Amino acid sequence: MDSENKDMEEPRMVSSHDIHIDTEYANWIAEVKHRYRSAQVKAAVRVNAEKLLFNWQLGRDLVQKKAEERWGAGVVEQVSLDLQNEFPGSTNFSTRNLWYMKQWYLFYTEESGKLKQPVSELLPEEKYTKKLLQTSGEWPAEEKLKQAVSEFPLPFACVPWGHHVRIVQHSKTIEEALFYVGYTIEEGISREILERIMSDDLYHKRGKAPNNFPQHLTPQLSQLAQQVVKENYDFGFATVDHETYDEHELEEALSKSITDLLLELGTGFAFIGRQKEIIVGGRSRKIDLLFYHIRLHCYVVCELKARPFEPEFAGKLNFYVNAIDELLKQDEDNPTIGLLICSNLNKADVQWSFRGISTPMGVATYNNIRIKDALPSQEQLKERMELLQKELRETKRLMNKQD
Repeated sequence: MDSENKDMEEPRMVSSHDIHIDTEYANWIAEVKHRYRSAQVKAAVRVNAEKLLFNWQLGRDLVQKKAEERWGAGVVEQVSLDLQNEFPGSTNFSTRNLWYMKQWYLFYTEESGKLKQPVSELLPEEKYTKKLLQTSGEWPAEEKLKQAVSEFPLPFACVPWGHHVRIVQHSKTIEEALFYVGYTIEEGISREILERIMSDDLYHKRGKAPNNFPQHLTPQLSQLAQQVVKENYDFGFATVDHETYDEHELEEALSKSITDLLLELGTGFAFIGRQKEIIVGGRSRKIDLLFYHIRLHCYVVCELKARPFEPEFAGKLNFYVNAIDELLKQDEDNPTIGLLICSNLNKADVQWSFRGISTPMGVATYNNIRIKDALPSQEQLKERMELLQKELRETKRLMNKQD
């Protein structure tokens, strides 16, 4: 066989003893895997961008053509049938989904006329440029998107269609909707988490908890910290034994449902420990809950109080924050933040308590703790069942008597 034919031979499969795997090979394979995963993500984002652009344009057509007035009230159902017949493998053309497209377009275009700023300014592309490039690399659809529909904000392409539908259905204003769009892009949250934070009304709660972040953090970090700390936390997932529970019992109830607690605190919190011990001056002290926030790049000291705020609480929290800064904080970490969560507060008390304190901290409230005693015991349930059965027997006896 000549050399030309030899070059055309199919690759020869070799067994593991015919090759030598070294560090260079392992690093190269790892790089190839990373490139492929990256290509998958970029392709998915581009497909999502094209799909969203199509949905936007179809919703626009239904509105601008005044389809129902021109062709009748059932025209959306007819469009759905026509498209499903032509593209039977697609799940995008149900009647309900077509109505969502129209609702989506109308929400941003009808309301935008009432705003002082257009949507593109409320959701600036430059703010999300880094995220767009990370997920898509070169963005071939950018100019197409801008030319096709100038009112279509490019960052929309980073949010799945299902998220957009839920956001429009929930939000009362464009500002609120774009807050959740931006939050989805920045945090990369699932639809389940999105629905939870919307149910918790994060848009209205964010930044309202009393704090001194602007005085002790950089402007950018302060703004982010205010978004992270809620005004009120819903602890409805936790159960205590009785109404006169103390801080220890509250902490134990929350720790039993740590996954629910982290979801309620919000995206980015990593749990470090409960009753975290620190040694100061040879004396052992314990912090209720200690977290590290991934986006803030800092420790978060959380103290719990099963009663309304008192000024002395701020001093103790300040002590713990300083201790973590000295004992755990590394050079690459941002300043530690203190978070006090209590049953109630007076904002004037909190603001006055912050005077003279140089550590960043915020104070929030909680509600909806479930009391085990409020639930019927097994004995009570048995008594109620026996009473109900007795009433049923008496009713049946009276009915038989009437017959």
